[in-house]
Amino acid sequence: MSTETPCSIGSAAVGEQLAGSAPLAVAWVALEQNGPWGPKAFTDSHLDPDVGRKLEALAAEHQVRPCLIRSPGRHADKPTAGPHPRRVLVAFTRPGATWLLHGLVDDPADVLGLDWPGLQEGDLERVRRSLPTLEPTRQAHLLVCTNGTRDVCCATKGRPVAQGVCEAFPDRVWEVTHTSGHRFAPTAALLPAGTLHGRLAVADAVELVHAADRGETVLAGSRGRSTWHPPAQVAELAVRETTGELSLDVLHVSGHEATGEHAWVTDIGHVDGRTWRVVTESRESDVQRAESCGKALKPLTYFTTLLPR
Repeated sequence: MSTETPCSIGSAAVGEQLAGSAPLAVAWVALEQNGPWGPKAFTDSHLDPDVGRKLEALAAEHQVRPCLIRSPGRHADKPTAGPHPRRVLVAFTRPGATWLLHGLVDDPADVLGLDWPGLQEGDLERVRRSLPTLEPTRQAHLLVCTNGTRDVCCATKGRPVAQGVCEAFPDRVWEVTHTSGHRFAPTAALLPAGTLHGRLAVADAVELVHAADRGETVLAGSRGRSTWHPPAQVAELAVRETTGELSLDVLHVSGHEATGEHAWVTDIGHVDGRTWRVVTESRESDVQRAESCGKALKPLTYFTTLLPR
């Protein structure tokens, strides 16, 4: 596979596994920032870079995934003069306790005042008190990665998906700076569940939102739930594949530990009392592909699972 091959085409060609590739984050904060985005958008856009750096630092400290969002469509390279309202999404992802806040702030710096420890703990009321312009919503939002300055595949494949899904769900679909996993483009994150999805067509993405409205997930193209560490994401998806369970809220990771350098045991529980102990291992393949466009080829790593029936 050549380094000149677009990373998403190379990844798909070798059948790279999607499960276990979601970034680890118990919560997400998405701030609207129109205009162009650079590769590191929090400090390379029309957002005040000092505010951007502080937001990234607070998020990293509290296991929160920060991102910038904008409405699908054309984006003029023109900063807006003075303070102006912009949308904010704040989501907590743990199953059975998920919530999503949305609303407007006049100044991006207002988001710095979030109760970040409360967000990490999933304390809805503490977070609401810290930024009272935000209100709960039951509607899921889809964030589609489109940042072409970070990876070309995200722009060429992500933007048509964002635009197509937006026609079905106005005000619930956003372009986003980064969800990780460029090679799985088009990629998207669904809030508040924090599930990541890749290799999406427009119809796939539309079904993701419909499923979320039913309280369900979609297994095809699922990369995992950001709430869990990657091997636990794989274990949870293995249980879903085995049982056919689609409900977002009924499964939880009750235990997860490493049993070797590349091996883990994950305990999965169901609200009905069923439990599964899943053994997961990671292995390096002889097959190589690029993790991002223009980057050197690297061996792909894949997970295997042992799930007693």
